Amino acid sequence: MALMHDKILIYNTLTRKKEEFKPLNPNHLGLYVCGPTVYGDAHLGHARPAITFDLVSRYFTHLGYKVRYVRNITDVGHLSDEIAGEGEDKILKKARLEQLEPMEVVHQFTESYHDNMRALNVKSPSIEPRATGHIMEQQEMIRTILKKGYAYESKGSIYFDVLKYNEDYPYGKLSGRKVEDLLENTRILDGQSEKRNSYDFALWKNAAPEHLMHWPSEWGEGFPGWHMECSAMSTKYLGEKFDIHGGGMDLIFPHHEAEIAQSTAALGHESVQYWMHNNMITINGQKMGKSLGNFITLEEFFTGSHETLEQAYSPMTIRFFILQAHYRGTVDFSNEALQAAEKGFDRLLKGIETLDKLKAGNESTVDVEAVRKKCYAALNDDFNSPILIANLFEAVKMVNSIAAGNEKANEATITELKSLFNDFVIDILGFKIEAEASGNSSDISGNLIDMMLNMRIEAKQNKDWATADKIRNELTAMGVLIKDTKDGFEWEMQ
Repeated sequence: MALMHDKILIYNTLTRKKEEFKPLNPNHLGLYVCGPTVYGDAHLGHARPAITFDLVSRYFTHLGYKVRYVRNITDVGHLSDEIAGEGEDKILKKARLEQLEPMEVVHQFTESYHDNMRALNVKSPSIEPRATGHIMEQQEMIRTILKKGYAYESKGSIYFDVLKYNEDYPYGKLSGRKVEDLLENTRILDGQSEKRNSYDFALWKNAAPEHLMHWPSEWGEGFPGWHMECSAMSTKYLGEKFDIHGGGMDLIFPHHEAEIAQSTAALGHESVQYWMHNNMITINGQKMGKSLGNFITLEEFFTGSHETLEQAYSPMTIRFFILQAHYRGTVDFSNEALQAAEKGFDRLLKGIETLDKLKAGNESTVDVEAVRKKCYAALNDDFNSPILIANLFEAVKMVNSIAAGNEKANEATITELKSLFNDFVIDILGFKIEAEASGNSSDISGNLIDMMLNMRIEAKQNKDWATADKIRNELTAMGVLIKDTKDGFEWEMQ
């Protein structure tokens, strides 16, 4: 294991440079990451921050840190116009369209998100707070900001006074935006008259009569602004100062910029030591996102059911696809890139399978420790997962060379290699290595697959196409390759 005092460099978005990580409390890490707004199924863009900060959390845990990882669920207050903080609540809009209660929408898509995260082997955070569960904390922080003069009431809503704040603290330091530029570039919007300035943002919104999600306050019935939840919940669970705040690059402005302003106004100082942002997943060079309508859900990747996909891709292929690029670089989706990731992950698995079959000799001609040091060096340099993976492929070459008789390995070397792969492939990169079923268990699995495919034939005969398609999709997601024949079916594991 790498020593705790080894230098870890993190690119801090706030300072725009790599900095040595120095924890606020020795051997402890406080990590807050912005989670999803749960009004639709998770897509590839949601997978990237989840996997990125899963890697960060796993690595610090591996090094012996006590990690408190907080990732929120946004279930109120995220309005359709994110920049202006205006428009319809995204969850309420979905509830209206589907004729559901808002909390039905929240529950459905929170459960779906959790299912997807488990499939990707993303560990649950230490705490997963929801905005609706922390209304009191948000109201208390709003009161403090009002008392200190950095917010004002208007028609039952509370707005953050950016101009007043900017007199005492620099607004825009994370995104590089200046207040003067914001004033020039902001268009006139509906409801703009409530604000003193166009760039002021809501801490609390007055609820219209038709707004289903609202809470009492001294300012009237309303709901918290989108940015407020993260300031309140991060400091509640991690303290007034904590180590790392993460999220997607698209959140730098306005969300994270607003967080800095809110927390500083309330506390008199900034909360976050290091800001980390993963870059976007793109399709044909354009950001993948629900608002643009160009997204592919994770379930569609796992089943191959989207028209853009040439095949189904396993959750571990998706994880490998994301980790083979540095978290700060863009990743452009294509079937070719995913198929290359599938082959790369398969090569890694085959190397581990070969390692398990190696016979030890009396001497060793390979240096596993040198590879291990390079693996730690890659992670210590701003979590450089592609370099780490390249070093692991060097270890795979080593294994294959030993198997071919070109190199030698004794028992200690084979143990070192197994430890290397266990530490970096499983514990840190978080890949699931599915052990091959053997003997009786394999026979049972085969019988179950046969039974399901016979049920599919019966469903097709009854013209129950939905059930037939569901069985095929579920088996495909499990890695079963199905071929329909005139006599019934054939199948094999991919």
